[in-house]
Amino acid sequence: MREECKHFQCRTYASGETARFCVLDLAPEAPWRCPTDCRAYERRYADVAWSHGSLVEPALEDEPPMPGSDVAALLDAAEDIVNAIGPVAVAEAERERAARAREQARIASLPWWKRLRRR
Repeated sequence: MREECKHFQCRTYASGETARFCVLDLAPEAPWRCPTDCRAYERRYADVAWSHGSLVEPALEDEPPMPGSDVAALLDAAEDIVNAIGPVAVAEAERERAARAREQARIASLPWWKRLRRR
């Protein structure tokens, strides 16, 4: 990936896992490489005339060997799986939110002395 591109993002999670990706989703083989002729490539303003020292993020790990496989197709299939579960997760969260709202409405309908006892 071109880490100096203004559309590049890198996030490190508490587990130590690092996610590197193009914000515009124009790098089909992320996190290993961007297209050589990317139409949206633009250098970050802070990187235009600077040279980086030793505190720059470590280099990206080597690309795993993928014999006889199209990396872009594999990553697209993985993205489709993740996108398919999205509506299910949203529906589950909505059900939980509605159940909490019903419980709060039920408690609010109780007389004040019964509400005090519940705490």
